[in-house]
Amino acid sequence: MEAKCTSKYVRMSPRKVRLVVDQIRGKSVNNAYALLQFSKKAAAEPVQKALRSAVANAQYKAEDQGEFIDADDLYVSEAYVNEGPTMRRWRAAAMGRAAPIRKRMSHITVVVDFKE
Repeated sequence: MEAKCTSKYVRMSPRKVRLVVDQIRGKSVNNAYALLQFSKKAAAEPVQKALRSAVANAQYKAEDQGEFIDADDLYVSEAYVNEGPTMRRWRAAAMGRAAPIRKRMSHITVVVDFKE
């Protein structure tokens, strides 16, 4: 039984978040927690929140069916980052011009499943 979490409108560039998400894909949940906890990347925090939420969703789903799931039995089956909307801001540039500033957002999706 798989459980999913989508964290939307995270104010961080998808390119930066993908570096962190690529590290945890396919790993066990405990391994992924350890990697994210000691990562120096700022993107590790929102990815860790999404992972914790996905695990909680899995436990809640199993509890509904009268089962018990331990986090040791789960692994990250899918993890990907999609691009969200881009906020556009303008900055003054030389000779009276305006230069665009793009503030990008990410949608982080983490799916956990049982080890087979």
